[in-house]
Formats: sequence, structure tokens, C-alpha cells
Amino acid sequence: MRVHSYRPITALQIGAAIIIILTIALSGCAVPQPSQFTGIKVVAAENIWGSIAQQLGGANTQVISVISNPAIDPHDYEPTTSDARAVAEANIVIENGAGYDTWMEKLISVNATPGQIIINIASVVGKKPGDNPHLWYNPNYVLQAIQAITQALITKDAAHKSILQQLQTQYIQVGLAAYFNEIHTIQTQYTGVPIGSTESIFVYMAQALHMQLISPAAFMRDISEGVEPSFNDMALFTNQIQQKQIKVLVLNIQNETPLVMQLVKAAQANGIPIVQVSETPYPAGISFQTWQTQQLQALAAALKANT
Repeated sequence: MRVHSYRPITALQIGAAIIIILTIALSGCAVPQPSQFTGIKVVAAENIWGSIAQQLGGANTQVISVISNPAIDPHDYEPTTSDARAVAEANIVIENGAGYDTWMEKLISVNATPGQIIINIASVVGKKPGDNPHLWYNPNYVLQAIQAITQALITKDAAHKSILQQLQTQYIQVGLAAYFNEIHTIQTQYTGVPIGSTESIFVYMAQALHMQLISPAAFMRDISEGVEPSFNDMALFTNQIQQKQIKVLVLNIQNETPLVMQLVKAAQANGIPIVQVSETPYPAGISFQTWQTQQLQALAAALKANT
């Protein structure tokens, strides 16, 4: 399956985020059917951003995530008529951008209605098609997306501005606290440690963690884009593993090509831990912060075992 898939975090951002280390569900209310719902309707291309939007919007916001099944490839998705209807009825539409979900751009161009707010996360963070589209693996980009989504919600629901601002603060300081705490812990204990990744999905997070991602950049990009890597890049990556130059190998479990699995087997044979990550929240239904925190905890455990 083909999947396409920095600025460092400031001390202020981390300090605010780790005040409380318990994640909470900010909105547990049942969502009414679209025909009955009178609040703000949001459609997100992926449940990555949909999970965040629902927690920022609370009970007065209904979020539909077009991609919510980990088995679906977001890049090659074929929209349905119900997707088009949802976009047409939405007050706010969120797309990842950077070439990741071009099908959503087409849906918007055909089905957008006057007064809608379109949030292109890539545009928000200054990225364009051709750049690494895995924006949700960059903690700073996540914070910028939160700000953009909250502002859109306030624009559409000014009467609840103070509540929406409180939900934003609560989400960052409480909902994301464990996520930022894990980032801070890894930064503190494993700065500069060399790691490998089977594709470009982990590039942003490796930078945020202050780690050295030494896998061939062209190899990671090619695997992400469904292109056969060169022989030289494969040989270099294999040598890094055999020489134990990396302490862990990060594997995108939603993009396990034959060449990738060769590297996984080589890492296992050389006693290098495999850390599994995914393109979208896994398992289905898990919140953004729980998904990301669990992956970071797995990385920390692997680093502890092999450094």
C-alpha cells in the first residue's frame, strides 16, 4: 500500500503543556444526526485533524472525518457522494494539504458553499505540495493547527467565544500534557541519539526530539511516495543497520513494502528494536493525543533498552 504520507519547541510551550500529565476526553456527548444538529458542522479529511477539532469544539460542534479507518490509504482515497454532501453542508472544512489529500481539494472546489471556512493545514504552517506532508508529526505544527481551528470555530460561533478559548487552553494544557511530557523526556535523555526510519513519516518528530535521523533521505522519501529506492540507498541503509549505527528503527506499519521488511528483518537480526508508528490513529477511534503518546512511550522504552 502506498502511503504519502522545524522549529524546535520552546520552553514556554513545553512548560505549559506538562502542567498536568493526565489526558482527558473533552467531549463525550453523543453527536446528533446531521439533520438534527444545529451547531457548527466540521468536515476533516483525516481523523488526525478531526479528533483535534472535536475536542476543541466540544458539544456544540459535530465533526465528520472522511478518513477514519487505518486500512484506508488517505492519498489514494476515492470520495463518495456522501462525502461531497458532508462538505457541502459543513461550516468548516479541514484538509491536510501539501499534496497529501488532493481529493479533498477537488471536493471543496466542486461542493464548497458561500461562507464556509476552509483550513489547509499545510498553508497554515507554511508548507506546499512537494514538502513532507506528515505535518501532524511536528508538535509545533499541531499547535499552529489548533490555533487555526479554534479561530475558525470562534468565527462561526462567536456567541461561545469564551468557551471555545477555554477548550483550547484545556486541550493544550491537559489533553496534550502527556504528549508534550513524553517529547520533553526524550529530548532530555536522548538528544543526539542516532535512529533510523523506513520512510519520511518520522522526520518532523525526530527533529522535535533532537535526535539524529540518519537513514538516507532519498530512501525515506521514495518509500513514502511509492517509488522504488535506488540500490545505493538500500545498500547504505542496510549497512547502517548491520554496523548498528542506529539505536532503533521506526517502522510505518501502514507501508510495509518488501524492501522495508528486508530492513526490519536485518534490524531484528542485529538486535535493533523496532518502533511501530502509523499514518493515521491506530486503532480506529483512538484520540490524536493517546495515539501519539503511546508511540512516543514505545520509542522511549526502545531507546532505554538499547542505549
